[in-house]
Amino acid sequence: MRRSGGSVASGAVPAVASAVVPGLGQLINGEGDKALGVFAVWGVSGLSLVGAIPLVGWVAGAVCSVTWLYGVADGYLTGRRKNR
Repeated sequence: MRRSGGSVASGAVPAVASAVVPGLGQLINGEGDKALGVFAVWGVSGLSLVGAIPLVGWVAGAVCSVTWLYGVADGYLTGRRKNR
């Protein structure tokens, strides 16, 4: 693990935060609008997945999963880029 400049750890915190709550990593990286968008898409698709909003279950599951993965990857990559 590299510790000088843009270390791996600089992207790990936002990535882990987004893994726990999608959008939190974007908020840590200072991207409030993107954080709100990621959280909203994840939340609505998650509610659809559990049946609170009528939508085809597998579509909601796919959207929820892809949004979660996007949040984690974007949190990591943006965190690394900002700390170079």
